Amino acid sequence: MTAMTAETATAAARTWTPRVAAQLAVLAAAAFTYVTAEILPVGALSAIARNLQVSVVVVGTLLSWYALVAALTTFPLVRWTAHWSRRRALLISLACLTVSQLISALAPNFVVLAAGRVLCALTHGLLWSVIAPIATRLVPPSHAGRATMSIYVGTSLALVIGSPLTAAMSLLWGWRVAVVCVTVAAAIVTVAARLLLPEMVLTAEQLKCVGPRARHHRNRSLIVVSLITMVGVTGHFVSYTYIVVIIREVVGVRGPDLAWVLAAYGAAGVLAVGLVARPLDRRPRGAVISCMAGLTAALALLTALAFGGHRTVTTLLVGIGAIVLWGAMATAVSPMLQSAAMRNGADDPDGASGLYVTAFQVGIMAGSLGGGLLYERSVAQMLAASAALMGVALAGMAANRHMLDVAQVGSGDS
Repeated sequence: MTAMTAETATAAARTWTPRVAAQLAVLAAAAFTYVTAEILPVGALSAIARNLQVSVVVVGTLLSWYALVAALTTFPLVRWTAHWSRRRALLISLACLTVSQLISALAPNFVVLAAGRVLCALTHGLLWSVIAPIATRLVPPSHAGRATMSIYVGTSLALVIGSPLTAAMSLLWGWRVAVVCVTVAAAIVTVAARLLLPEMVLTAEQLKCVGPRARHHRNRSLIVVSLITMVGVTGHFVSYTYIVVIIREVVGVRGPDLAWVLAAYGAAGVLAVGLVARPLDRRPRGAVISCMAGLTAALALLTALAFGGHRTVTTLLVGIGAIVLWGAMATAVSPMLQSAAMRNGADDPDGASGLYVTAFQVGIMAGSLGGGLLYERSVAQMLAASAALMGVALAGMAANRHMLDVAQVGSGDS
């Protein structure tokens, strides 16, 4: 037993070397920068509209078009670049991000700004298709879940720090300053990725299963995981698009306090990503289903509050708790589902990840559109739709729970 413990500790030490930690930090920084750039218009809507002399509604379409372009280009682009080294694919994505932000910062009108955003959206799916597989290749299979989760820490921090920071910059110094800062950050991350990450050229055996030779359309398990993802993401974005309205009208928090509830939503996500990393490697099925159950419960609670109508101290506390639970579970479940997709497409994890990202983007579009239509009728109906769709996704996971498992490995776990 002592020998086994010592062997496990030695394996863990080899896994989390300073170099590997630095490489994972670079990947997390790439995720942070890309997500910050993606959602930057949210906090700068009014500033951009005033500066470019267009309406706020028109500026808001930047997000819709971004999701559409990403959804349409992800899968074909992943197949086309399948024979590239993984570092090259990542660097091309980051270079496009840098150039797109530079174009946006210098844009003389809305059309040029939109063109810059399209360039960023074109490689959005490619980056998210390769970044998690790169992370898992840096560590043994027993630590793949933790490696994937480390990247999503960057995503969570983009929501908690990146978006509020760029919004504050836009208010204080103008939206172009915020975009320039993102441009510089993207350039730095690109250089760091080039210097720290291995090239990761695919072997001849791996090349037999990627690109046009991939058979993801015949992989039932991968398709089911992707469909469950699409339903769940749709349910999430039906209401998340209007989370400020929900906090104000359903929970009953207004004014400056509303920002604190939003911060709690984001902070809960950061903490959740760290907490579920180890269970994702050891008991992925239980971890994913538990997170989805928590997400369904949070939306069901908010639905009950919305239909209830009465506001008391108890409903306020329950509402805030539901918002925090929503943030924690929604942030944690995304990398879990991506890990499940890669496990079910193990012969080509990049292509499997690409299919997952495409499903995710379709879910964002469907959820945003459906949420807008339901919001015009009532917030309660909007939340009810979210809870129902999340319940469908949960039922799908429970019915296909074997697809969430991972093959047992040795005692490399720590």
